[in-house]
Amino acid sequence: MCLAVPGKVISLSAEGSGKIEYLGNTVLVNFSLLPEIKVGDWVIVHAGFAISRLDRKEARKTLKLFKELEKLSPTE
Repeated sequence: MCLAVPGKVISLSAEGSGKIEYLGNTVLVNFSLLPEIKVGDWVIVHAGFAISRLDRKEARKTLKLFKELEKLSPTE
């Protein structure tokens, strides 16, 4: 199963990469598919690539659902 995760852009490099923050994690991301992205934007990341931009409200709603799912997951 594949999962695309929303995250907030916190840094960008001239080479087309940068970092996002989501759920307390910082992840290195390739932004080559979205060259117009700016720090502060929200994006959906899949397999290390930012694949689309989304608004803050939708991103937060999705992250809230992820947290709710985590609570429902059985622990081993």
